[in-house]
Amino acid sequence: MSELQGFQRRYLRSKAHHLEPVVMIGKNGMTAQVVDKAIEALTAHELIKVRFVEFKDQKKVMAPELAKATESELAGILGHVAILYKPHSEPEKREIRLPERKK
Repeated sequence: MSELQGFQRRYLRSKAHHLEPVVMIGKNGMTAQVVDKAIEALTAHELIKVRFVEFKDQKKVMAPELAKATESELAGILGHVAILYKPHSEPEKREIRLPERKK
């Protein structure tokens, strides 16, 4: 997956607006269980929100680490919520179609 461009990140943030966080980073931080839960949620939904209940001051470091651990892209951080995107591995099953740059 190539790195997201700014207009694609903006598109994903708009798509995630109505979503509820499905993964929470709590007092134990980014554990293997958190990573597994995020991978499971990304496989099912492609686009998820991760809420930082604890470690709020470290979210700008932890969010990219979680994206790397889940092989996803960080679409943005809004408040204490990170938005992660990973397209479905089978192109015909992808629900989210990223916009392309107009020529």
